[in-house]
Amino acid sequence: MPDLLKKIVSAAGRKKLFVGIGNVLKCDDGIGVYISNRIVPADDISVLTVETSIENYIGKINSIDPDILVLIDAVDMGASPGTSKTLSINRIQDLTFNTHSISLARFSIFFKMEIFIVGIQPEKIEFGENISYLVQDEADRLIDIINKKQ
Repeated sequence: MPDLLKKIVSAAGRKKLFVGIGNVLKCDDGIGVYISNRIVPADDISVLTVETSIENYIGKINSIDPDILVLIDAVDMGASPGTSKTLSINRIQDLTFNTHSISLARFSIFFKMEIFIVGIQPEKIEFGENISYLVQDEADRLIDIINKKQ
């Protein structure tokens, strides 16, 4: 769902913080980290890579004080591998990050800013460092959108 992501990226006068979440040792689960490591910071775009311990970065995220917080992670949505969705946290009842046991509904109480999640359907999350082709292809598309190349 790149239209909402494009709208977020192009929100004039609003500071955005993109947070990459995931375990780089579990194949596609590391896709949030893959993306955050390739985002080019700009005047209105900051990036933070938290890997699997986002709860340890609550203070840091609040000190950056973005207007919009965008969490990027592998999320099992029951969709085809490589499918991505960008959703407002308000539209998510109790989605749990794929391997991180963090309920987004509970997690959002720590922040006062608008929160979105960019979820990418993983193909494989077993131990290994290779991201599957379909997931990486979608990630590269999202990176281009965030870096305003698309």
